[in-house]
Amino acid sequence: MREGRPCNELQSQNYLTNMSKLRVNCFGVSLDGFGAGPDQSLENPLGVGGFDLHQWFFPTRTFKQMQGEGDGTTGIDNDYAERGLANLGAWILGRNMFAHSRGPWVDDGWKGWWGENPPYHVPVFILTHHARPSIEMEGGTTFHFVTDGIHAALERAKAAAGDKDVRIGGGAATIRQYLEAGLVDEMHLAVAPAALGRGENLLAGIDLRKLGYKCTEHATSESAMHVVFTK
Repeated sequence: MREGRPCNELQSQNYLTNMSKLRVNCFGVSLDGFGAGPDQSLENPLGVGGFDLHQWFFPTRTFKQMQGEGDGTTGIDNDYAERGLANLGAWILGRNMFAHSRGPWVDDGWKGWWGENPPYHVPVFILTHHARPSIEMEGGTTFHFVTDGIHAALERAKAAAGDKDVRIGGGAATIRQYLEAGLVDEMHLAVAPAALGRGENLLAGIDLRKLGYKCTEHATSESAMHVVFTK
């Protein structure tokens, strides 16, 4: 195992003292640049092969505790997983991160991929072209549906978050929009040792250097290379 500049306790504490940020955390990317596989469906919520991007995350203590499964692994992967959940006051998601359906909403009882108690526990703002009422879930999560674009969603999310951070949970198209607008303050990518061949490309055509982003941290575990970009 080789390390670059791994996260540490001091860096984790910085999340608790810095001004509110718009963050991307723990976003899995394939070696060929895809943030999700093709052909999303009920059977493949992350697209075909998409779960290969998150094999670093599933064994961690953070994920196991989220699932109520007891202990898990510690170390670099878990450090980044923990950081991804620190100091969050709201989330922003693209519609595909909430549902596999397309077009106008139908009254099918769908309330997301996660059951009655989703893992967010704060307000979640979902970008969509089709309005629908908010959905209040167990555990403090409320899904709000935003039809007037990324800036409106960010404004509402920041208002809900107060002095805490807002995290963009994906998908790739949503992250791309916020990157291209220069609104993301920090982006952590977990590069998985897998190739998908096709799917949702995260950074194709995006000039991170021109947008003012630079790599400020990197660390390698047995399961992923973790890279952090900041402005």
